[in-house]
Amino acid sequence: MSVGDLERKSPAVKRLAGAAVSNQGVLREKDLEFTSEYGGNGSGPSYQEISGAPVEHSSPLGYNVGWFTIIFLNIGQMIGTGVFSTPGTILTSLGSVGLSLLYWIIGLIIAGSALAVYLELASYFPNRSGAEVVYLEQAYPRPRYFFPTAFAVLSVLLSFSSSNAIGISVLAEYLFATNGHSPSPWELKGVAVASMTVITLLVIFNTRLSMWLSNAVGIVKLSTLVFITITGWVVLGGHTKVEDPHVNFRNSFAGTTSNGNGIANALVKINFAYAGYTNAFNVVNETKNPIPTLRKTAPISLLIVGILYITCNIAYFAAVPKESIAKSNLTVASLFFAAVFGEGSGVKGLNILIAISAFGNIISVIIGSSRVIRECGRQGVLPYPRIWASTRPFGTPLAAYILKWGLTLLMILAPPAGDAFNFIVDLQSYPSALFYFAMTFGVFIIRHRRSRLHLARPEFKAWTIAVLFYLAVSAFILVMPWYPPAGGADGGDVSFWYATYCVVGLGILLACAVYYVLWIYVLPRFGNYQIRQEVVPLPFGANTHRLVRVKNSETAAWDARHDTKGNLISEEVISHSDNHLISDYEL
Repeated sequence: MSVGDLERKSPAVKRLAGAAVSNQGVLREKDLEFTSEYGGNGSGPSYQEISGAPVEHSSPLGYNVGWFTIIFLNIGQMIGTGVFSTPGTILTSLGSVGLSLLYWIIGLIIAGSALAVYLELASYFPNRSGAEVVYLEQAYPRPRYFFPTAFAVLSVLLSFSSSNAIGISVLAEYLFATNGHSPSPWELKGVAVASMTVITLLVIFNTRLSMWLSNAVGIVKLSTLVFITITGWVVLGGHTKVEDPHVNFRNSFAGTTSNGNGIANALVKINFAYAGYTNAFNVVNETKNPIPTLRKTAPISLLIVGILYITCNIAYFAAVPKESIAKSNLTVASLFFAAVFGEGSGVKGLNILIAISAFGNIISVIIGSSRVIRECGRQGVLPYPRIWASTRPFGTPLAAYILKWGLTLLMILAPPAGDAFNFIVDLQSYPSALFYFAMTFGVFIIRHRRSRLHLARPEFKAWTIAVLFYLAVSAFILVMPWYPPAGGADGGDVSFWYATYCVVGLGILLACAVYYVLWIYVLPRFGNYQIRQEVVPLPFGANTHRLVRVKNSETAAWDARHDTKGNLISEEVISHSDNHLISDYEL
């Protein structure tokens, strides 16, 4: 009987057979070993390489994610500060209103292609949360632990905290704006720290409460964008004090740039504005029947936000001269309301809505990114894996939340405004782009591998043209930052060489490679030991890998006491090791 036949059995037989394969059977392809795993979320089996973090058969974080929460987890992260803060920088980079509006449409198409990639990858591993952590781990299991190590460094030290710091700073800025107060830098930092602390405490104490808050704030966000859209229609109809609402749309492509760096920079900003359409993939193992649910709800959330982004930008250009938008920095939405309603209560109300939007965005981001960090910890490549994997005492990833809080505060307080802050914000973008490229290419690697293993077709398979398109976009984002900006070598958003962040980002990855070689190969050779993985069970259904050093003289005894995944074999199983339910497969 083939493995595909096992997958097509009735649910009861399929689960029993899957358990047998998981416990006893190993699929082999060259030097890779795969086992079948089932989660408790009603999904089908995942065939994952054994060096990956173990599947949690009952989610210790619960199953609080339904279709409504998926929609608003994605919407909550997508609608943050991007649609309010980036239109000015995008217009500056591209030079024309027409191309700026076109880019928002292009951004939607790119996001749709990326969403298809994530859906296919999630179909292969429907019982693992953490999205990119899992997909890179399983696409590139060799060299063993290298991709988990490199991605963990990026996720823990660089990723998300810079965007959190930007979002929380925008929240603080708009809170002050509601009172018409111009804060000092330290007043702004103080409110940002307090806001981040409140948000962190909210998500720490209760997962269900944090999901509910994300949903509630998401509704407010949608209402805000709908209101801006409707107001824009009124402006275009000539029913406001805006004198000529069509002026920005005449000869709208005049001034379009031909500078490659500006075009690439605008594409990065568009991707930043849409970022979040994959947030729900970070909580897949907390979702019942995840793939059918995601297939329906994730595209809905993206389409809603994409349409509203385009209509809101049309509204901005209808009410505000493009010269003002290009100089607006973080206040383009305020300029819109001031132009339509005048300085007063309308602008104050908008500032409150934007502050609420930023607040909800941080909640959605920290929920998703905490799962990413927790999954990195469960791979065993970070110190103290038990702490990262634990969900005690509140049933939430406490260690990940505390780390996010600490690093975000560091980003708020440590770097001064200007070069240092801009450089740190840019720094994580280039390694992230490399990982996105590798993850997308990994779709083809996993397809080929599953074909060789004769595994059944996944619940969702992306169009190959969509995967290739997103791969090409990822390659473009990798190449174009090296192209000089219009201002020359020092013409970027810092006063020194524009591509410094790319070089430093690559340097960090190179440092990860050096550390990996020392840790996995050099030190074991001179220390006369080998690295082995062990599955460590924790309370409430949690588990984690722990990488341990085993002396060369003791490896045979260790291997006899553990199965291929690192589970400790009971004495009863050892004494009856010849009684296999399903024999190993080898290709």
